[in-house]
Amino acid sequence: MTTDQIAALAAAGESETIEFKSSTGQRRASDLTLPPDEYNRMLFERMHSEQRWENQPAAGWGIEDLEVDEIRATAAEAVRRGRLSEIENWEPAELLRGMGLYRDGILRRAAAVLFGGRRLEFEMPQCFIRAARFRGTDRMEFSDNRQFYGNAFTLLAKAQTFLNDHLPIASRFEPGSFQRIDIPLYPPSATREAVVNALCHRDYSIGGGSVGVAVYDDRLEVTSTGRLPFGLTPADLFEPHESRPWNPMIARTFYRRGVIEAWGRGTTRMAEEVAAAGLPPLEIEERGECVTVRFRHGQPVPSRREEVYLTEQQQAVLDLLEASDQALALREIRSRLTSPTNDRRLRQDLSILSAQGLITLTGLGRGAKWRRA
Repeated sequence: MTTDQIAALAAAGESETIEFKSSTGQRRASDLTLPPDEYNRMLFERMHSEQRWENQPAAGWGIEDLEVDEIRATAAEAVRRGRLSEIENWEPAELLRGMGLYRDGILRRAAAVLFGGRRLEFEMPQCFIRAARFRGTDRMEFSDNRQFYGNAFTLLAKAQTFLNDHLPIASRFEPGSFQRIDIPLYPPSATREAVVNALCHRDYSIGGGSVGVAVYDDRLEVTSTGRLPFGLTPADLFEPHESRPWNPMIARTFYRRGVIEAWGRGTTRMAEEVAAAGLPPLEIEERGECVTVRFRHGQPVPSRREEVYLTEQQQAVLDLLEASDQALALREIRSRLTSPTNDRRLRQDLSILSAQGLITLTGLGRGAKWRRA
């Protein structure tokens, strides 16, 4: 039965009788009539090893549509880690063939997801991430809202940059000491793993699907399109379980690149890191056609001076003013920051730092300058 036939069957709202047999070939139980959704899921999973979205031809795509630097970087890292044999021919076609992404002169969709260039935004619109920083604990108002298109490695880098910009760092000053202790609000390796899992295991066959990264005052949510496969439940993911990725070609390439370090340990390791950080338990929720990984820290972001949560840029501004022996104007602060920014965002950060009592403003207009409180 083809994918189109399965889809037609599901659309017609039919159910069929599936005969279950033991390993000896004998019938194990009486025939069981399944609801259409469950029958459709079982058929897809049955044919998954041979026919799935990622291993189908990327129609109309050629190697010239891929980012060659990413292909070579992946191959080089795979060789360095001993996850790919030594390479003699570094031509992109040979590298992709060695990774199982290019067969019989045909590029697979997984290759486009992993290494695709600008065509992705127009021809595979599901290759994108929605990222937002909401004010408060709901979606009524946001302070930053972005969409990133690109291949899986580009999206991972963009998501990490967004989280670095918007996830606060707990800066604590020990009594009687000027030394600051910085602790990320959530374990960085755990939040990265959540994004990696979303990119790796999501259902790319859903054209309008995406990965969502949502930062709230009291939590972080990473959501991916698609249900948990092979009968897995959220509870199963917190126990040792067999690794059966829905996109094995994409997952294998992530592993070769070093993005994934161990099979079947991602969710349990995230839960362990969250617990070690003293945070509320990690949550995994399946609702509708989406899976959400949720990090909580128990309460809205505090603003007490002895425990102030700052973004990376806010911390950089604070460090700059602390190291300066004189007050600095906005243009001076901007010019001394190592990461590029704009006046609007910098003014917002200065206002936040001022509201928290960490810096003070002297002068007005063009004569306005900031100094460490």
